[in-house]
Amino acid sequence: MDDEIFSRMMPLSEPELHDPVLIYALEGWIDAGLGASTALSTLLDAIETEPLATFDTDYFIDQRARRPMVRIVDGVTTELTWPEISLRWGRDRDGADMLFLVGPEPDFHWSDFVEAVTDAALSYNVRLALGLGAFPAPTPHTRPVRVIGTAPEQSANLLSVIGSVSGELEVPAGINSALELGFADVDIDVMTLWARVPHYVASMPYPQAAGALIEGLARIGGLSLDASALRLSADEARGRVDDLVANNPDHATMVAQLEEVADEDEGNSLGDDLPTGDELAAELEQFLRGEGL
Repeated sequence: MDDEIFSRMMPLSEPELHDPVLIYALEGWIDAGLGASTALSTLLDAIETEPLATFDTDYFIDQRARRPMVRIVDGVTTELTWPEISLRWGRDRDGADMLFLVGPEPDFHWSDFVEAVTDAALSYNVRLALGLGAFPAPTPHTRPVRVIGTAPEQSANLLSVIGSVSGELEVPAGINSALELGFADVDIDVMTLWARVPHYVASMPYPQAAGALIEGLARIGGLSLDASALRLSADEARGRVDDLVANNPDHATMVAQLEEVADEDEGNSLGDDLPTGDELAAELEQFLRGEGL
């Protein structure tokens, strides 16, 4: 591979990594309730990390779609801050090594990007790669967020630990799917964890989803991670939605339907025959924006 595509950015001292887990949640694809991005930012706030590598954003990123930020002081243009895809390393609370792939989803050259990431994973002896995502689902906010998984055939055994959606789906892909297949090609176990977010709050911050994803990472990766920082905001969000639903009989009826299905089925299907809840979604979004979740 061309060295210009993947350039390492070394820390002050080269870390000696021991079978790290790689976590990735690149911006730009489905992220209902900001579950994946909030989970990643929460981890990066709690874990001290250092940069290992950056990727050539001129090669991978459409600068017109993801424009750099300009800093202007008293009319003087001082600097541009460019979008960056980077690989960082840190350790969990028990000292286990972790890698974080952060930044926007690449716009171009996905095959080269996947090759660069998997080459890096091999060079650092990554034992497991875990992607993060969140999608809107017909599930009630009154039940715990369920996390399911997707994985290539070589890592399908991991799905038995966390569960998956049954049946066959054909949907547009994000870079997570390309990375899953890329890691499979180099014999690294991989799975993407997906939080199922109530469809009627999917466009608003839903910290419950982020907390569930962090708990899933800890379980699947054997990591010591702390999601307690999300608990207060999750409780507040739950209370606000409870209040709105309680004040509207139609909303309460729909949530009760979702609860019945969730309790009977435990969420193994996408429930395409359930109501979409567009009216409830609009009112909840307006309510939450006004309350400043």
